[in-house]
This record gives sequence, C-alpha cells and structure tokens, in this order.
Amino acid sequence: MKHYSVLKKEAVDNLNINSEGIYVDATLGYAGDSLEILRKLKRGFLFAFDQDLEAINYSEKELTRIGHNFKLIHSNFVNLKEELAKLNVTKVDGILFDLGLSSPQIDNPKRGFSFMSDATLDMRMNKDQKLDAKYIVNNYSEKELINIFFKYGEEKFSKNIAKNICLKRAVEEIARTNELVEIIRLSVPYKYFKEHHPERKIFQAIRIAVNQELDSLEKVLPDAIDLLNKGGRICVITFHSLEDRIVKQIFKKYSDIDPIVKGLKDIPDDYKPIIKLINKKPIVPKEEELEENSRSKSAKLRVIERL
Repeated sequence: MKHYSVLKKEAVDNLNINSEGIYVDATLGYAGDSLEILRKLKRGFLFAFDQDLEAINYSEKELTRIGHNFKLIHSNFVNLKEELAKLNVTKVDGILFDLGLSSPQIDNPKRGFSFMSDATLDMRMNKDQKLDAKYIVNNYSEKELINIFFKYGEEKFSKNIAKNICLKRAVEEIARTNELVEIIRLSVPYKYFKEHHPERKIFQAIRIAVNQELDSLEKVLPDAIDLLNKGGRICVITFHSLEDRIVKQIFKKYSDIDPIVKGLKDIPDDYKPIIKLINKKPIVPKEEELEENSRSKSAKLRVIERL
C-alpha cells in the first residue's frame, strides 16, 4: 500500500528522539512516521493513535517488522491524555501530529473523500461513527450548510451551493460524490469552477465537519503540551490555513509571557511561558519533495519544546 509521509525527515528529526524515551504518533495513518520513530527507539516506546481500523491493522504488520516496543490505540487523538492515562502514562518525550489524509484513504473511492472519483458520500475516518457526509448533505439545514462551507472551506459561493443542495435533495437524496460535484458546478460561474475548484473546498469543509477535525485539534494541543517532559517536543504538520492558524495561536499563547506581568523584572513562575517555539516560521517542503509528491505543496511544520 503506497503512502507518502510529507515532511517526514524534518518532523522526525525535530522530535530530537532519545532512544530510551516515550513517543506518541497521534496520527498513525499508514505508519510512515511511526516506522521512522520506531527505528530510532532502543529501549524507548511508541504509542500511536488512529480512528481508522484499516490503518491500524496495516500498520501493526509493518511496525512488527522493526520491533515490538509499540502499542496502537484505536481512538481519535482528542482522547490522547485519557487513553494514555489508562496505560499509566502521564508524561512523554515527544508527540507528532501529521494532519493530512493518508494517500490510501484519499485514493480508495469507497471512502468517499475525493471529489475526483464517484463513490458513496462517506468521509468518515472512523467507520464506526454514525455521522457521515451523506447525512450532513441531506439533513443539515441550509443555514448550517452555509456555515460549514464558509467556516471550513472559505468558499465565497457557499450560499448558492447550499441553496442548490437543498433544492436538489427536496426532489431526491444526494447519495454520491459525483452528484454533489455536479451541484457545485452548476452553482458557480463556469470560469470560477475551472480555475478555483470550489468542489475541493466544499469536500474539505464537509470532511472537517464529519470528523470534527478542528474542534479535536483545539482540544488536544493543550493536553499534548501538558503531557510533555521538560525538553520534550511537539511537531505538527498542517495542510490548510485553518489548521495552521489554530496551531500557531495555541503555540503563541503558551510561549508568550502573560501580558499581566510583562515588563516586570522578576516574573513569577506561574506566569512564565511553558514552551518555546523552535521555528518562528513554519518549515515547508523542499523542491525535491514538491517534485516527488504534489500533495505536499500546502504542508507546514511547526515545532515547540517544553521548558
């Protein structure tokens, strides 16, 4: 199964792995990053999270070829702290978040993630959850759809697209990806559709809503910071501006001195920053990587270290 991990070397190198440390891959996927982390661990241990059982089953076989000092956890990374606590793990030395979809997920038409192939509207990372793309498209109100398309897709024709979805579903259920693409195509000017690909933005927006991706990210980052040992690092790879904005803002909040005491000669410990930014500007893929994998072009890596 072919999967390409974007910014893999940069992310794993920036974890500063101690061969005896405890590390977390919060987004296992098809084990691209986990394999690299596990290769660097001697007496250390790796915990890896994923909602997708297919990814877990595939990755277990791959990782076992390298070692047995790992545990895979079938759960959304939003439950990071809680799931690790069940295993009596309260501190770790590094956490990696790679927020991109794995190629096998995008390329498998049955999953319904891609607007480029016809499939049932699904988009669930966790196949056990009830909420899927088809339910959102056919049951959410016009106002709710507009909100999702504006907020998560930043699409300027959101109102038109939502209105036409509601008109279409009043006649018959919208069940397939190509039906949704056709509604989007007819809802925007021809030139705009060809040049700006609003279907990409609408599919992204629905996928984020189905999997509650941004809410989960906002909730988990403070927990992840709290889990770090002194000197421990968090690496986050984002793929669109909404994710990157959340990561940047949370990292800024925890790396800044509290405004209440800024300028004081002796700042009390409770008001001091608890992390430092390793890179002020995000790390982006090099030219060779962009040539090798076009899907990497929007990727950004941010890194922090616990003080």
